[in-house]
Amino acid sequence: MDFLDKLGKKASEAYKITADKTGKLAKETKLKFKIGDLRTKISDLYEEIGKKVYESHIREDGEAKENIQEELESLCIKIDVLSDEIEDLLKQCLELKNRKQCKNCYTEIDIEYKYCPKCGAKQDCEEDNIEVKEETENREYEEQEENENNNSKNLEKTITIESNVENKVEDEEEE
Repeated sequence: MDFLDKLGKKASEAYKITADKTGKLAKETKLKFKIGDLRTKISDLYEEIGKKVYESHIREDGEAKENIQEELESLCIKIDVLSDEIEDLLKQCLELKNRKQCKNCYTEIDIEYKYCPKCGAKQDCEEDNIEVKEETENREYEEQEENENNNSKNLEKTITIESNVENKVEDEEEE
């Protein structure tokens, strides 16, 4: 009986470990898909900026150039918001793998390293790394909720900016 009990415990432990790793891989894959989607959106915004710059180059009307400048600023703000979101998602991916990024050369390294193996830069102390590791494990669900809240705030910012630009265009058309 002891043998069967030990075997059952080992199988249960193996299942838990496998389920945990599978869950982390699924979360990482989901984050990477979000990152890819955001990068596509940024690429589209870059293309739109290029078109606006060319339109500004072609136009001779000074007032129209000012309007384009405001639109460019709005598009740049959108890119900043999306870039911040990508950075947060990349940090989450690293935390899932218990890794961090070297502050000097940005190489992905193990969270416990005191020095970067690529550039030799000193990293955060080990106590900080342990706290980060524990915080990662404890706050996984809270971070997901925060990201959803941040996404809605970013969307609200974008909508506000777009509505301000539309209102300015409408006001100028009325004049």
